[in-house]
Amino acid sequence: MREPMGIHSNAVAAPPQLLLERLKDYGQEDAFALWDELSPEERHLLLNDIQSLDLSRIDRIIRCSLRSQGLPVAAIEPVPESWVSSVDERTMDHKERWWKMGLKAVSEGKLAVLLLSGGQGTRLGSSDPKGCFNVGLPSGKSLFQLQAERILCVQRLAAQAMNEGSVTIHWYIMTSPFTDDATGKFFESHKYFGLEADQVTFFQQGTIPCISKDGRYVMETPFKWQSRECLFSRQFAKSPDGNGGVYTALKSSRLLEDTATRGNKYVDCFGVDNALVRVADPTFLGYFIDKGVAAAAKVVRKAYPQEKVGVSVRRGKGGPLTVVEYTELDQSLASAVNQQTGRLRFC
Repeated sequence: MREPMGIHSNAVAAPPQLLLERLKDYGQEDAFALWDELSPEERHLLLNDIQSLDLSRIDRIIRCSLRSQGLPVAAIEPVPESWVSSVDERTMDHKERWWKMGLKAVSEGKLAVLLLSGGQGTRLGSSDPKGCFNVGLPSGKSLFQLQAERILCVQRLAAQAMNEGSVTIHWYIMTSPFTDDATGKFFESHKYFGLEADQVTFFQQGTIPCISKDGRYVMETPFKWQSRECLFSRQFAKSPDGNGGVYTALKSSRLLEDTATRGNKYVDCFGVDNALVRVADPTFLGYFIDKGVAAAAKVVRKAYPQEKVGVSVRRGKGGPLTVVEYTELDQSLASAVNQQTGRLRFC
């Protein structure tokens, strides 16, 4: 009988002590649990995997995530009503002014759009990038095509409004190691949906180890079958580092410098699975410019307490704006009503 491949005696060298101590500092020493059962090649892969991680950064992310569960009542406050503007409640003069301000900024090349598109369509039953997904419209258009056509539309509107020959909005698309190649090929095969190839820039977000509910790294399955022989694998299971990874990705890919070189002053950021997004919305852009603020967000009011959507809040009294997911919001807070407006306090 042949001995299964990948199994070695316990006499082989132990994990590097310094690396083991570093993992212990963060409670992740279980990463070496099957060290004795790995081949030299697999050990080399595992060591490289660990050394490539920013352990302190990942530990901060894990601790922050675990702390966010079940936020105490005193930790958040509603967004002040005075901070929220509704287009429906504004005069036509207001809306027309914002519209023209937005189109002017677009025509001057001051706006770039940034798409967060690192995820796969696993919940849609596909391993393809989400943007490739056909949402079931009679046209059969993908999410990528819908968004590209909206960019084309705003370019035409801005050119017409300002009597410009042509207007270009640069499109930055954040992918991940799992979607980058397929996304690029999808755009190429569809001739960039009418956009110029050089006005679309792809860049990759990073990855982060998957963690269990108690904050431990999750390893890939220890068994991979090949020719009926069992091979051990002890690399970390990884996933894209979330929409928040966009900041690190923009910096590491030097795209902040790229936007400055292009003369971009404003960035419209949106998620790929938002099929209804008004990409480069001139009214919203004009509103943002008119307010003279550093950032603004477009939102809709929560319909009922159990609706599975996140809400904007202030973190602490007088604190910064942030978003709390519905899974993190205590039910008593989710159901609380503002007695003056009759709406949900956190809506």
